[in-house]
Amino acid sequence: MKITGIINIVFRPQKTLKKTRIKLYNTLALPVLLYGSETWTIKARYARRITAAEMKYMRRTAGYTWADYKTNSHIAKELEITPVLDKLLEYKRNWIQHVNRMPRDRLPRIMKHYSPTVRRDRGRPLKEQVNKWPNSMTDI
Repeated sequence: MKITGIINIVFRPQKTLKKTRIKLYNTLALPVLLYGSETWTIKARYARRITAAEMKYMRRTAGYTWADYKTNSHIAKELEITPVLDKLLEYKRNWIQHVNRMPRDRLPRIMKHYSPTVRRDRGRPLKEQVNKWPNSMTDI
C-alpha cells in the first residue's frame, strides 16, 4: 500500500510519536484503503492482504519487527486500534441499512433485490451473435 509507505518515509517511526502516527493512519491511509468498500465482495485472500497491509504499518508504528513474535491482536490492543476488516464490515452494514431505507424505485434498492428470471445458455455465445455488432459498426 503506497500511502503507508509514504507515511513511513515522511514521518519516521523513530522520530514521530505513536499517537501522531495513528492519527495520520486514520486520516490519510484508512480513507484511501476503504474507499468504495461498501460494495466490495471480500474473499479470504483479499481479507488477508488488507490485514497484512494494515499490520505492516502498525508493527512499524509499535516498534516491532517480525523477529519479535508479537501477534496482530497484541499490537492492535497495545495501539488501541480497531482492525480494518471490522471497519469495513461496519461500512458494509451501514450501506445495506441505507439502501433498505431508500424508496423502492431507486436503482440501488432494485439491484439489491434483483434476481434474473431467465437462465442463460451454457458456454460461449454463438460466433454469429458475437460478430454482429462490430460488423455493423464498420458498415456505418
